[in-house]
Amino acid sequence: MTPAIVSFAAKSGTGKTTLVVKLITELKRRGYRVGAIKHDAHNFSMDQEGKDSWRFTEAGADTMLVTSQEKLAMIKRNPENREPSVQDSIDRYFSDVDIVLTEGFKKHDLPKIEVHRRDCRKELLYRGRDLDPTLIAIASDEPLDVDIPVFDLNDAAALCDFIVQRFLDRAPDSTGTGAR
Repeated sequence: MTPAIVSFAAKSGTGKTTLVVKLITELKRRGYRVGAIKHDAHNFSMDQEGKDSWRFTEAGADTMLVTSQEKLAMIKRNPENREPSVQDSIDRYFSDVDIVLTEGFKKHDLPKIEVHRRDCRKELLYRGRDLDPTLIAIASDEPLDVDIPVFDLNDAAALCDFIVQRFLDRAPDSTGTGAR
């Protein structure tokens, strides 16, 4: 099954990560299975230099997996240094969740919620000069006069209600294994 996807976009320092963490917590509390993807425009490293996993990757392993009873982590080299599309990543790695929240995919055509903080930016990214039709709501620390719903940046429960109503058509089952 294909999970619902909602992307959170804004300039750095507006509170995207804090809001996404609150939404993950709220969605989990409601019994949904949640995935998250963070876009990083820089070369990141999840390994610690000198650790076995780092050494495997440095030696050229195309896929390296660390497993334990609680977690699984994978480092996979992108062929030809080409970043996979968001949809390819979701199709490959997120078939076991009800919803995927993404952060940092500003230019993708995913349903977006803009995070707006008055002190960080006066203009909206997607309702200023550019009108992005994928923008479905705004989480803001100030009232805004726009053509889409605006939620208080600190009211994750209300924003979660909106996301559930719009994207998750059934309540999670009593076992807590998710909506689908």
